[in-house]
Amino acid sequence: MTDRPDVAFKILSRADWRATLAEGRYDGSAVDRADGYIHLSAADQLEVTAAKHYAGQSELMLVEVDLTALGDALIWEPSRGGALFPHIYGPLPVAATRGARALAVSADGRMIIEETA
Repeated sequence: MTDRPDVAFKILSRADWRATLAEGRYDGSAVDRADGYIHLSAADQLEVTAAKHYAGQSELMLVEVDLTALGDALIWEPSRGGALFPHIYGPLPVAATRGARALAVSADGRMIIEETA
């Protein structure tokens, strides 16, 4: 489908991002590993994901993922309300990321993104 974005996002802890950079890949959070894939969010899904799963947390990173670099590991699947979400079946290689910014999510779910990290 051509109307799908080329970029999606992954929210993870700063510690997990540091480990990802050191190892060259991200194998997913405990939830990702339990579900069998790495959850990503498209730009228009990101605010709801942050509010639902990360409210009140700081020390996070917002990682931009180049979906075109994932090949067959990327599958769009229905989730919340039937919306299609990008899922990675396998690790997320650092080479498929376009950058990361520091992120905090307020208690009411508002995202606070630092422009540089």
